[in-house]
Parts: sequence; structure tokens; C-alpha cells
Amino acid sequence: MSASYSVIPSAPVQKGATFQKPIQELVQSVTMDAPALMVMTDFREVTAHTTHPLETIESARLKMINRAVRLLLVVDEQNQILGLITSTDLTSEKPMQIIQTQGIRHTDVLVKDIMTPREKLETLCMDDVAKAKVGDVVATLKACGRQHALVAERQPDRSQIVRGLFSVSQLSRQLGTSVQTVEVARTFAEIGAELIR
Repeated sequence: MSASYSVIPSAPVQKGATFQKPIQELVQSVTMDAPALMVMTDFREVTAHTTHPLETIESARLKMINRAVRLLLVVDEQNQILGLITSTDLTSEKPMQIIQTQGIRHTDVLVKDIMTPREKLETLCMDDVAKAKVGDVVATLKACGRQHALVAERQPDRSQIVRGLFSVSQLSRQLGTSVQTVEVARTFAEIGAELIR
């Protein structure tokens, strides 16, 4: 018995057509006792936004605005994570310090100049996050004084993949209250460097 197949009708792509983007449906309102996964941006459902180290910070800023995000992963050609850059980095003293020390214009400051490098990043383990509550995430962000926390999964070959992230702005929206964290220096060396300036 042979199957019969029909030709699917086609039509031209219309001017102004766009494309579907993944959308993660997050619960509108949560409590501190809700499962942490209810407030995690899951990269299985939402595309992680990225930039490259040799892009200008102005290009990174425009990407953040156009994509309505405050964090970009900095990746190489193989999509391996080199670091991250946040909207806070863009508005901090970092760009001015680079301008002064390197004698360049603001338009020449690159992502690699002000990003937080991979070596300084920490991740939360997906297994721990799966058992945690929203309140645990808030406590973690407050304890480390960060606006974001990356979540990673260990693969069968022991490699690591960033699975998602937590964001203070997302937490605040879903909790219906402002979550305050303060960026803090992580080591005495960082505190000393701040005092010397």
C-alpha cells in the first residue's frame, strides 16, 4: 500500500513579517515560599541574550534596550561563556576608568573592557535550585550583593551548561515588592582597590 501525500500550499513572505520568539510564561504573582523555579528565567524556554567581547559597549547597551534585558552573556565564536555584562556595568564608573587609563573615546570602549570575566562568576547548582524556595533566592542575592544569579547544570560528561538566571527585577515584579540588594566588593583586595582610587 503506497501513501499519498499532498503539496502544502505556499505564499510569499509579507513585508514586515517577523518571527516567533520563545516566551516563558512566568507566574504573575509568587510568595517567598513558592518554588524557586517559578521565578527563574529558564534558557530551555527563553533564548539567552549574548554579545561578543569585541563589540562596543554602545552596541551592548542597544541590545539590552531592544531585547528588554539588563544582562548579556559574553560569548566567543563557539558560544562558550567568557563573562557577562549588565546595565549596571554600563552606567558604572568602569567605562570612565577605561577611557582615562587607555586614553580612548567612549565610543571605543569594548565589552571586554568592562565585563565581569568568567573567572569571577559563580553559579547556583540547578539541583539545589530545584529544591529551593523564592525566599532562598532572595537571601542568596542579598548575601552576595548581586542583581543576578546564574544557574548551571552539570552534564553527563561533567561539563557545565548555564541553564538560566535569577534577576532582582524579575523577582520584584513577581513578588509585587521591591527586592533590594547592594553591589558589594567581594574581597579585601577589591575594597582596597576602591579606597586607593
